[in-house]
Order: sequence, then structure tokens, then C-alpha cells
Amino acid sequence: MDYSYIFSRRHPLFTQRSSSWERNKAAYSGGAEYIQKALIQHVSEIDPEFTERLNRAYYFNYPRKIARLITQYILAGDPVRTGAEPEMIEDFSRSKLRANEIMRQFSTLLNVYGSAWMLIEMPNFDGEVDIERRKTERLHPYAVALSPLSVPDWSEDSSGELLWAVVEEDFYENSDPFTEPVSKKRRRLWTKELWQLFEEDSGTVKLIAEGRHELGCVPLLHVSEIDGYGMDAVHWFEDIVRISDAILNNESEAQMNIIKQMFGLLVISENFARGSRSTLNSNNSEDGKFSHVLARSAAIWESGDESGISRYISPHGAETNIIRNENTHLKNELFDIAGLTVVRETREKQSAESKAWDHQQICQFLLNRVDLLEQTELAVWRIMNLYDPSISVPQVAYNRDFSIVDLKESVASLLELKNVGGGLEFQREIARAAVTLLGRYQKIAPERQQKIYEEIDLLNENGGEQ
Repeated sequence: MDYSYIFSRRHPLFTQRSSSWERNKAAYSGGAEYIQKALIQHVSEIDPEFTERLNRAYYFNYPRKIARLITQYILAGDPVRTGAEPEMIEDFSRSKLRANEIMRQFSTLLNVYGSAWMLIEMPNFDGEVDIERRKTERLHPYAVALSPLSVPDWSEDSSGELLWAVVEEDFYENSDPFTEPVSKKRRRLWTKELWQLFEEDSGTVKLIAEGRHELGCVPLLHVSEIDGYGMDAVHWFEDIVRISDAILNNESEAQMNIIKQMFGLLVISENFARGSRSTLNSNNSEDGKFSHVLARSAAIWESGDESGISRYISPHGAETNIIRNENTHLKNELFDIAGLTVVRETREKQSAESKAWDHQQICQFLLNRVDLLEQTELAVWRIMNLYDPSISVPQVAYNRDFSIVDLKESVASLLELKNVGGGLEFQREIARAAVTLLGRYQKIAPERQQKIYEEIDLLNENGGEQ
């Protein structure tokens, strides 16, 4: 059978978005390679000048900061996984990555690409598996977070359930130090009942392995942000990247302005320039050099009607300040587009209403993301349960309290509320709120927190135990 088509398959969405996904990935990675892609050469900029600017350029990696910041907010508190097997939580990937770390990877991929995949696999093994062998060889299902660039094609039925999916894998074999390493491209086809592994070698595609899982579903989860659904809208991270690119180019110009302020640009009289060229031509001198290129790195000359005085000129410092102010403005807009809190540049105290609006904006953004992550993890546990029924499906609850509070003000407010009076239940609720506040600054183990709540329930009207 000819399997070659499996390596050329592309989903229409993959074809449409892959170039922007690659750009987002490069912006997140940053470094010199990305600067070479993103730095723009001026129409009037000669190559030596651009090369110097390119070599001097540096990159403020705001795309990575934003992608990671969103994930850090969401997973600042550990999700509650009631009924989950502790060993599975500690080794969710079969490579000693915890459940939180896999979900952190998945969240960041979702931020960068707007969609991400989760693959749930089971290691191959022969013979019976008892508890000891399961623990020793870690023979349990595991999850792997994948970028959309790793899944080039898939198919869904009318209900949106996956019929099959193709996952691209990089194979690299270097276990033998005396043998030349082997690097090949592989693709694995997953269906509802089986998997097949294909390898391309010298233009020929071969089926090199296959197996059955009998799950009744494709063990992959495809998650996309719902914003823009039905409008064929691109992901907001693309706009973040473009603003970040503008900051990169502006900052590069500001840096070169500072360099030119230090070294300046030579201006000479036109008469001197013409005389120097005539002298060089008449003497047929090959050693003498005279530049008449109009550029920041070369001399320019004036006519005799002008000052005629050789001197150095340089950009005024105010121009650099204008560029830097523009970059500050762009940075604020960049974080505002991402839905994150913006630092307001004003000496006036921000009103309570304005603070509440900013807080509401970021909370709603994070709550939408939490729902996606919570549903995804729950679906992962369900597929794991299909692989191994001994793995129970826990109740998964992610943190939904993203309030950023001032400890001093909050404690003072609780003390004022305590002085209001009220009944016993009112006082108990104040005590529970104090426990919640403490948990934001110091992690409290669930069992200790439960014990504290039990002690609060035993409080009587006089503040002592019943």
C-alpha cells in the first residue's frame, strides 16, 4: 500500500494558520534569530548601517512575558483534585512532570497559538501487570501537551468528535556512541480503535509499527479559544507580536540615535570635497578614499552658499525621548490588548470604580481561560480511565479567585467588620475570610485548612470553643 500521502496531509486550518503560528513561536522564543526576522531595514538605510544596527539590537520579550504571566496567574494556586491518585498527580507525563506542569505547558501553548492539543497515551507492555510492576515500570497512562504545529491534519464528525488525527513526531536515535546518530520524520495516525506509525526514509514512506487501544475514541483533545468563533478571526497573540515588533524596531532606532549622539556625523564643505576628489584623480592614487554616500555612517557635504564649515552633527536628545515615550505607550496598549492590568501613568489616585473595572477585566479574561483548562484536565482523566479503569476520575476545581489585595488594608477591614457585631455565623464567616486571605500569602495544606475550619465551627459567642 502507498502511504506517502500521510506525510503531505494538511488540514485547511493548519494551512491557513501555520505561518502565523511559526511567527508566534519565534516571537516567544526570541533571541538573535528572531531579531534577524523582525528588525526592518529602512529604504534609505545602506547595508553596513543596517548590519551594525542588527548586531547592536536587543529584544524585550513581551510576548513570552504575557504568555507566561497569564499561566502564572491561573496556576498561582494548585487546583483541587478530589479523588485523584497521588502518584498520577506527581507523574502525569510518565517523565516525572507533575499534573500542574503539564497543564502549565498546555496553558502557555494556548496563549501563544490560540489552540493546543493534548495527547493521552499508554506505554506498550507484554504480560500481566501487578501493582508492583505498574509502579516500578510506571505502566500508566500519561499526557503530552502538543502545539498545533505538531498536528497537521485531523477529521471530526458532525458532533465535533474526532474521527482521526495525525501527529508529527521527531525521531532521533543516538543511544550507541559508536554509531552515527539517526534523525527521521515520523507521523502517527490515531483513530478510535488503533494507531499506526509511519516513517519517511529516502522518499519512501513505510508503516513501521501499529497497535490497538480499543478506547472507542481518539485519545487526543483539541482545545481552541472561543473568542472569534464563527468569524474566522485570528488569535489576539498575533497583534501582541506585531506591537512587540514595533517596540523592537523603535528601540533599535533609539539606541542608534544614542550611538550617533556619541560619535556624530561628519559634514564638510562642498569645495573641500571637490578639491579632494580632483587631487585623488590627478594623482591616480589608489590609497586615498573619499565617501560621498549619504548615510549615517558616511560624511556629507554642503555647498559654498552654506556655512562651509566642517563639523559633526548628531540627532538631538529630544528625538530619542520621543521614541522612548512612544514605546512606553505601545507597551501599555500591548498589555491592555492582552486583557492584563495596565499601569496608569498619572499622579492622581485611581478611583475605586476604576480599580474595580480593571480588576473585573482581568478576572473575566482569566476565568474564561480557567474554564478551558479545567474542562481539558477533566477530559484527560476520563481518557486515562478508559485506558486503565483503576484510575479514578477526580473532581477537578481550579482557582477562580484572582483578586490582588493589600494585606494591611484587608486585615484592617476584617477587624472593622468584626466590631460590627452580628451573630455567630457572621463572626465565623469573618474568620473563614481571614483563612482565605492567609492562604493567598502562605500556602496552607488542605488537611490543615480543613482542621482550621473545624475549629472555627466550634467557636461560641464569646470567641472560645464550645
